[in-house]
Amino acid sequence: MEREIRPATRADIPELARVLALAFHDDPFMRWILPGDELVRRRLPTLFGVLIRHQHFRHGACEVAVEGRRIVGGTLWDPPGSWRQPLWRTLLAAPGLIRAFGRRTAAAAEVAAALEKAHPYEPHWFLAVVGTDPDLRGKGIGGDLLRSRLDRCDAAAMPAYLESSKESNIGYYEKFGFAVTREITVPGGGPTAWAMWREPR
Repeated sequence: MEREIRPATRADIPELARVLALAFHDDPFMRWILPGDELVRRRLPTLFGVLIRHQHFRHGACEVAVEGRRIVGGTLWDPPGSWRQPLWRTLLAAPGLIRAFGRRTAAAAEVAAALEKAHPYEPHWFLAVVGTDPDLRGKGIGGDLLRSRLDRCDAAAMPAYLESSKESNIGYYEKFGFAVTREITVPGGGPTAWAMWREPR
């Protein structure tokens, strides 16, 4: 089936949030913040919906992979200088984030603080999220999504940055030119992320 990579529309947000929630059901950070299968199943679609609406969609840099009429994957990118959330937008997103995290809101804040502290300040495109339908992994969907933005990073001579929450994914990102720059550990026994930087080609 032919695959299209295109910018996400507002109408795509619920389905994109659902697909990303499926993609991150086993993510170490999500599992630490929301322990238990039932919490992850119920809360992740809400979380991704909030993140898309209040942080990433406004930049026009969310993309979806579509096969037929079905969204099978997506990326959430932030342009240079836009990765940090202004306070007023954080306040707008707060009710939805509290719905998503519940009593684990403090744990989520610890994760956000650790990642923000390690985030580079040099201008770059930030890959906040990439995910595909777990039933379709290994079919090149993630690669198509990554190349869509990275080709434009190369054309603009702009670096890119991401945080891998799984050590097993480091080799995958290295194939696209990313290299580990540091490990980020969440205090209080939280998980580790690997900061990865990509110079333009």
